[in-house]
Amino acid sequence: MQKRLQKILSEMGIASRREAEEMILEGRITVNGRIANIGMKADPSKDHIKVDGKLLVRREPKVYLAFNKPGEVVTTLNDPEGRPTVKDFIKNVKYRIYPIGRLDYSSEGLLLFTNDGDFANSIMHPSKKILKTYHVKVKGIPEEKELDKLRKGIKLEDGLTAPAKVKKIKTTENNAWIEITIHEGRNRQVRRMFERIGYPVIKLIRTKINGISLGNLKPGEYRFLNPEEVNKLKLEVK
Repeated sequence: MQKRLQKILSEMGIASRREAEEMILEGRITVNGRIANIGMKADPSKDHIKVDGKLLVRREPKVYLAFNKPGEVVTTLNDPEGRPTVKDFIKNVKYRIYPIGRLDYSSEGLLLFTNDGDFANSIMHPSKKILKTYHVKVKGIPEEKELDKLRKGIKLEDGLTAPAKVKKIKTTENNAWIEITIHEGRNRQVRRMFERIGYPVIKLIRTKINGISLGNLKPGEYRFLNPEEVNKLKLEVK
């Protein structure tokens, strides 16, 4: 059965569809000896598809795992500046997996990995409204009227945010820990939301993604998702 190359590469765990398009445009994919182009279709059971000259011979099993990203680690598989990357922590996984979405350099917490491109794209698509929960330590102690601004939606440079679920977890003499749940994925959104109300973020930890929790994972540790967790996520993004 013929399929678009982007879909084949995604299903085989080689790359997400977007990454596959870039690989095609870079001339890294060939089909039966011909350099592929966007829109080309192939039958993986009959055609000889090569990536960087290497023949694709079998479909890899789908892999899904949860990782507790430490701070000061880049959410990429390599970094030209030589900083630690999430790849440095994922050992003994023989298939090529990649992170779903991002956490910024200073942020910590839950990050999902997979080699299932369609699944990754669904999780990241704004229309799916996947809930993400963060524990945020801020400078100062916000009053409820300030947190209400986040609950209702607050105007940032790139537009009004969707209403967030917000609750104060605990306070110290000079700081507060706040739990916030959002479904958007704008760049540095949570940090910018708190900066907007005058309470800069000191520490940010993502604790949940749509019911998938960090659990007992320590920074730098990972675990494979169980079938029930994977099925729940897949049902949410259908």
